[in-house]
Amino acid sequence: MQHSEQHKSGYVAIIGKPNAGKSTLMNRLLGSKVSITTHKPQTTRHQILGIHSEDDLQIIFLDTPGIINPRYELQKAMMKTVDRARTDADIILLIVDVTDYEVPGRIFKMFASMKGKKIFLVINKIDKTSEQQVKVVTQNIQERFDFDQTLLVSALNGEGLQGLMTAIKENLKPGPPFYPKDMLSEQPVRFFVAEMIREQLFLLYHQEIPYSSTIDIVQYDERDDLDYISADIIVNRNSQKGILIGKGGKAIKKLGKNAREVIEDFVDKKVYLDLHVKVRDKWREDPNRVRHYGY
Repeated sequence: MQHSEQHKSGYVAIIGKPNAGKSTLMNRLLGSKVSITTHKPQTTRHQILGIHSEDDLQIIFLDTPGIINPRYELQKAMMKTVDRARTDADIILLIVDVTDYEVPGRIFKMFASMKGKKIFLVINKIDKTSEQQVKVVTQNIQERFDFDQTLLVSALNGEGLQGLMTAIKENLKPGPPFYPKDMLSEQPVRFFVAEMIREQLFLLYHQEIPYSSTIDIVQYDERDDLDYISADIIVNRNSQKGILIGKGGKAIKKLGKNAREVIEDFVDKKVYLDLHVKVRDKWREDPNRVRHYGY
């Protein structure tokens, strides 16, 4: 892989509370959807890696689960992901929703122990409030930590993103690309397919169902005429199975149809999606199962 002496590269971790807009921000910066986004908190469970390449630079964005106090094994695995990201990163973006700006003290404690990393404060959703409110929130957070830079953005409408990209590029160190320039992520297609089915769970079901479920891709065959995908939706208890399937199978049919359309868009060919619901009692509390499902 040839690169010039001027080539810059680095890892940028996006951290913050659930629903601060981390995934929306990464998708916007990449100009492509690699992280699922819904209006519900804690949609992201894995560290999602997104790659932005230009001729003379490569930025590897790490989208992480929202920072929470973990209550069970799955959430503990999610928080380990955040720890790994902050260790790997050269630049850290603390993204704060201007309408929900309480930053947990543990985040500042974590920053205090990190040496040699650039830490940027990114105030998001500035389209949702007044300039005055943005100013008050920004000052309030700046008093608690000495950030290298502060940037105001709206990940949703793109405001301020050019400035954020410029700040990131200016702070990258010289180095070779880590990945081929045409790669957008290192995750395999199966991973994205599972995430797209999971996204539909968040959009179509309420209360605990999306949080109690995970997706296991059992089979993925790339055939000439279409891709055949068989997937299990794993739930925590028996009562959830009935809710997922719905009366006369109506709910799961809708889930299957919506997920299939999104997947077809992604793989750019016809897809046959075969969904089954399996009960794995209290899987989220079981370290072995949590690992088995890829967390």
